[in-house]
Parts: sequence; C-alpha cells; structure tokens
Amino acid sequence: MTITALAPVSAASPRRSRPVADTLTSAARVLLAYRHSPGLILASLAVPVVMVLVFGYVFGSAMTVPGSGNYREFLIPGLFVMVAVNGLMPTMVGAARDVGRGIADRLRSMPVSRGALLLGQALADLLVGLVVLVPLTLVGLAVGWRIRDGITSALGAYGLLVLFRFVMTWVGMYLGLAVGKEEVAGQLSVLTFPLAMVTNAFVPTGGMPGWLRAVAEWNPVSAVVAACRELFHNPGAAGEAWPMQHPVTATLLWSGLLLAVFAPLAVRKFASHGR
Repeated sequence: MTITALAPVSAASPRRSRPVADTLTSAARVLLAYRHSPGLILASLAVPVVMVLVFGYVFGSAMTVPGSGNYREFLIPGLFVMVAVNGLMPTMVGAARDVGRGIADRLRSMPVSRGALLLGQALADLLVGLVVLVPLTLVGLAVGWRIRDGITSALGAYGLLVLFRFVMTWVGMYLGLAVGKEEVAGQLSVLTFPLAMVTNAFVPTGGMPGWLRAVAEWNPVSAVVAACRELFHNPGAAGEAWPMQHPVTATLLWSGLLLAVFAPLAVRKFASHGR
C-alpha cells in the first residue's frame, strides 16, 4: 500500500470531507502508481505462473491426494487463496513506509475522511488482486484444473477470494500503521509465511501431527481453501475440525470477525498516530 499526498487545500476551502470522492481519489492514486511502475505489474503476473510450475510440477511429483491422482487440481484453489493472503505483506510494508516518511501526517492535516482514505487503498489493492487472479486462472486451466460444479458455485468461490483479499488488506494496513517503520515491517512480513504454509493449501492436513493438524484446520486460510475446493468441486481431503466440515460458513465468519476487528483499529491508528 502506498498513500500519496493529496493536493493542498486553500485557506478559503471549507473544511469538510467527501467520503466517496476521497475513496475514489485515494484508490485512483494508488492505481496510477502501479501504472508508472510496470515492473510491479509484471512481477505480480509472473508469480502465479512460477508458483504453478514449482508447486505443481516440482513438489507435486511427490504429492498424493486422497481419492484423486490429480495434485494440480488440489493445488490451484490453494494458490488462489495465496493471492488473497499476499495482500497482507505489501500493504503492511507500504503503510509503515507512509508513516515513516511523514505522508500519513500530511494526510491527517487535510479535510479528508480517514476511513475513506484507507478504504480507497483497500479497493485499489483488491483490483490488483483480481488482475492477478486472471492469469492464475488461465494457467490453472492450462495445467488441468477445472471448474466442475457450474458457474454459480464458481462465482461464489471467487467472491470468497475477493472478500478474503479485502480482509487481509485491512489486517496489513493496521499492522503497518502500528509498526510505523518500513524496515521492521519488511522483517515482520516473513512471519506471515507460517500463516500460509501451516494450512491445507499445499498438502492434506491428515498427515500432520495432531497438534499441528488442529492449528492448520483452525487457520482461517484453510477454511477459505476448503471452501474454494468445495465450490469448484475440486479434490480435497476432509478435516476433523468444525471449519473443515463447514468451510463456506467458516470463511464468512472468519472474514466478518477479522474485518470487524482490524478495519476500525486501522482507521483509529491512522487518525491518532503520533498523538
């Protein structure tokens, strides 16, 4: 996430915010930053292809999925969810960078809606995530992944992916604002690795030790992965925990809980940072 300074307001301007306009302006400026950084876009589009090749063909040659020999069909929904989870890391680093460089202070001095500014950042990141999902979907189709339960269920799965990416963006914004230093945020982003790996995204949880299996199956990421596999009707391995038995409901509950906690915290932290 990169918050860029808005144009200064003259002394004669009324000190009032326009939430919708502020949201759209904030989102547009982030997207303009991507427009002027084609390397970021190319990297975002290339990563899904690399992930499919590495996990699907290198690691996948040693993987087996209960009841199915097609590991890549098992894998692709997990990679979809990784795209959603990856909204956390750049957002966290970007928010910390903005605090460290004084951009957040500049924005707070303007008559703009604090919540709208952050919402604009989240919506811009959401659009980037959707763009990344397109090539990953095409690559998945090319390697044998299929939507096997109709377009309605598939749209439901993509809806859950969009929702979870939106939630992860708010988590990242709060963590970045709380840390306030780009270097520290960059180091902390490494800690998100277990969030993605201790899940059912790449391997079935049945072969894990009991305590680790419980952690993986109660991980919100695992619920989203299981929900996508269920809605796409792709191969999966049933889990013992409640979220694995009711993955769609668990995804909605986890998303609502995380959003209800971290969105207000992010707005409050942004409005009060340095006071």
